[in-house]
Amino acid sequence: MTGVATALLLLLVGIGIPIAAALFYLGLALGELYAFLPPLPSLGDIAWSTSTEFLFVSIPLFILMGEVLLRAGLAEEMYRALAPRLARVPGGLMHTNIASCALFAATSGSSVATAATIGTIAMPNMDRFGYSRPLFLGSLAAGGTLGILIPPSINMIIYGVLADVSVGDLYLAGIIPGLMMAGLFMVAVWAICLVRPAAGGHGTEVERAPGAWRGLVMVAGLFFLVVGSIYAGFATPTEAAALGVLGAFALAAARRRLNAGVLMEAFEGTMRTTCMVMLIVLAAYFLNFVLTNIGLTRTVVAWVQGLDVPPVVVLAAVVALYFLLGCFMDTLSLMIATTPVVVPIMVAVGYDPLWFGIVFIILIEAALITPPVGMNLFVVQAARGGGPFRDVVVGALPFLVIMVAMIVLLALVPGLALMLPQAFKGGGG
Repeated sequence: MTGVATALLLLLVGIGIPIAAALFYLGLALGELYAFLPPLPSLGDIAWSTSTEFLFVSIPLFILMGEVLLRAGLAEEMYRALAPRLARVPGGLMHTNIASCALFAATSGSSVATAATIGTIAMPNMDRFGYSRPLFLGSLAAGGTLGILIPPSINMIIYGVLADVSVGDLYLAGIIPGLMMAGLFMVAVWAICLVRPAAGGHGTEVERAPGAWRGLVMVAGLFFLVVGSIYAGFATPTEAAALGVLGAFALAAARRRLNAGVLMEAFEGTMRTTCMVMLIVLAAYFLNFVLTNIGLTRTVVAWVQGLDVPPVVVLAAVVALYFLLGCFMDTLSLMIATTPVVVPIMVAVGYDPLWFGIVFIILIEAALITPPVGMNLFVVQAARGGGPFRDVVVGALPFLVIMVAMIVLLALVPGLALMLPQAFKGGGG
């Protein structure tokens, strides 16, 4: 049954059918093959119950917040504030790329938006200061992935709903691994540039931009408004997203960038992204409904438990599976289609679903820079405006290695993810 489902999905995606349609078709086909009652009449109920999920309201709100900040010019100011402070470190502006991605991720919640925004701002510096093209491009592609690990994160919201895990706990669990990942990326750039000084260019010539620090302070303030309101007990994640939108509007107005043109562009971008995300979510919920009713999830969980292998072997197999699937599926589809099957398996062998959520997000990050369909690779290549695609792929490889190392570190020290959620609960929060 599992083999049939996997083969059908790969076939549908392979022949070029859009992923949302492929998930719908797969659900219909499995329902017919395994004599389940016709699933199509249930589609209306599934669409309604999914669309009225209160937590999903936060998705368009976080997208809108990022859109407004982008068009208000805060991302550019943030980059210009960091550049002169990091330019003298071996690796120069590649550290700025990663740090800017980490900071913008804390407001956009989207890896693709982060890579596109910072990539567009940073790209003119690559040849101007003589950086290694693959490493510079790789720092942007990998830095962009931090958008789904550092809260607030749209992918964490989806995982929380599908795995029945608190989104607030996921946000807390992602802070330390997210900052560590950004730090490890920067250490990797520093080490490579120590070994190969020519790769680090001559970024010490970056000029200071007076007043640019205000953009940095504003972005940090907005992050603490959104995340802090959740942990202060003042707001739910959805309400915090609404506060973030109001804060973004206030910052844009303070910079005199809040006009009809900016609003229309922000609303249009938000609608496009939200429609894409929610269509895939609806399709995945329909497929999960079918999988549950034909018993596939129960069958897979029972089969894994019957193998009688150590939990770490199951974890290693899941990591290998996601690296393989990440080569062929886009990240959102991969996440939504597999979460309801994989999470019960990991829980059955003894792993905490909150801890696994962070490992899972890192695996989704890796899929963003895994060729041939890694979305961030194409986003950075588009921002570059031409040149060999191979440069972006090669440049991302060292950062993939770091992601694997981070997963190993989390397996050895689970407290890196669980420390803050446990401390918060222990403190009466």
